[in-house]
Amino acid sequence: MNGNLIWLALGLCFSSVLCSLENYTTDSLDVALQDLALKSLDRHRPHTGALYKAMLPANLSGMKVSIVRLRSRRLWNIGANFSNFHIPSRTITVPHVRRLAIVYQDFGNWSSLYYSVPGYLMIAPVTGFMVFDASNVRARRITKLSLNTTGKPIVIRFSNLTFSEGMISRARCATFSSNGTLHLSKMSMLSVCYSQDQGHFTIVVPLKRRPSLWYLWVLGFVLGFGVLVLVGYLGVVSLKLLKTKKIQVMEKQADEDLVLDTIWVGGSKMPSATVTRTQPVLEDGSFP
Repeated sequence: MNGNLIWLALGLCFSSVLCSLENYTTDSLDVALQDLALKSLDRHRPHTGALYKAMLPANLSGMKVSIVRLRSRRLWNIGANFSNFHIPSRTITVPHVRRLAIVYQDFGNWSSLYYSVPGYLMIAPVTGFMVFDASNVRARRITKLSLNTTGKPIVIRFSNLTFSEGMISRARCATFSSNGTLHLSKMSMLSVCYSQDQGHFTIVVPLKRRPSLWYLWVLGFVLGFGVLVLVGYLGVVSLKLLKTKKIQVMEKQADEDLVLDTIWVGGSKMPSATVTRTQPVLEDGSFP
């Protein structure tokens, strides 16, 4: 009875922690999922080489986590082929341990929440695996291991993917290494990626870039400015023409009001005003 109460308390504790995973980083999420995977071994009497699924809270539906425990000797002799990952034979752990545990993750519909590739669209869920020292799975702190595949690649297969002809040549394998770096590589085989160590993986294609419209804005500005200059120039010319025409009308009217005769002076024709003389009055010596 006491044991059941302990497991119930632990389950409630982990459920309350994972309910706020939306605010977790990828590292803290990996730690939480690792703990859940290791707890799944405690609930069973694990057999070496058997894959066990971890129980996840309901708010993480769509995500899958599983774990397998292996002997290092088996990894060296035949490798490991679980959960769409094939680790080749002649692989050793660094540092070397007698037993190791591999935690597999499939983020499903949570992939885009924790991982992104700028300028690319993910067309496959993010999957990954982590390797730990399984000599003492009850220890508070589990040592994380690296893998040395002696030059052979780790094969990651993505199932249920549909590629169009245009997407195949543009698709890239995206590798999120455990140190936080991102690496893109071309796909040599359809729906297959390769790696030399643990990490998280997906397939991406470039986003379709919308045609840039900046040149239309520049062209519109130039045309608008040109039209404005032209309208201003035509306005100035029109004002000058109106002013000139007005002056011409005034000069013509002045010419019509003042009529001058012309006379010849020597060899030049000169204007001459009409002379109006007062008619003389003859005096006859009489008074009015």
